[in-house]
Amino acid sequence: MTRIIADISVSLDGFVTGPDPGPDNGLGTGGEALHLWAFSGDPDDRRVLREATARSGAVVLGRRLFDVVDGPKGWDDTSGYGAGEVGRPAFVVVTSSPPESVRTADLDWTFVTTGLPDAVTAARERAEAAARVRGEDRDVILMGGGATVGSALEAGLVDALTLHLAPVVLGGGTPLFTGGTPRTLAQRSVVSTSTATHLTYDVLR
Repeated sequence: MTRIIADISVSLDGFVTGPDPGPDNGLGTGGEALHLWAFSGDPDDRRVLREATARSGAVVLGRRLFDVVDGPKGWDDTSGYGAGEVGRPAFVVVTSSPPESVRTADLDWTFVTTGLPDAVTAARERAEAAARVRGEDRDVILMGGGATVGSALEAGLVDALTLHLAPVVLGGGTPLFTGGTPRTLAQRSVVSTSTATHLTYDVLR
């Protein structure tokens, strides 16, 4: 069964980037601390990363995040979603207009201009196709940015929420939550390491 899982790193004060994020400074000032867990040698951190990427049939991201990962300081053969862990999944970008060119054209990009629900639907179709080929379930991962994850939660599109809570207070940046419809969550798992607390919740309708 394909599930829609929002998966994002966040600071103790609720930010998914540090202050002043931009195309050349995607995580903002101090934001690198949010993702130290992904490069940790801790076996529990590695397991969390491996299990999440292994089940990814398609990944949804917003246009601002795409501009960061496709920018000159973005993903390459050794970095990016799933690098070194599994074959990379399809990527679906929510945008008002497709980019004129794509630096990371070796990846499987789809650009959806008709809104987040349609992007999630397209990603689900890609994930289900991958599941049929591989003979095992594949999920849709909403990797961000914060506005994309927040909008998906607000729209009731998310089945599960995974937060990688980093032990840092950034003092500003891009907030994950900015208000909206209340949601009740059911805690499913907690994995604590020296670099993060990995929290997974089912989103109750």
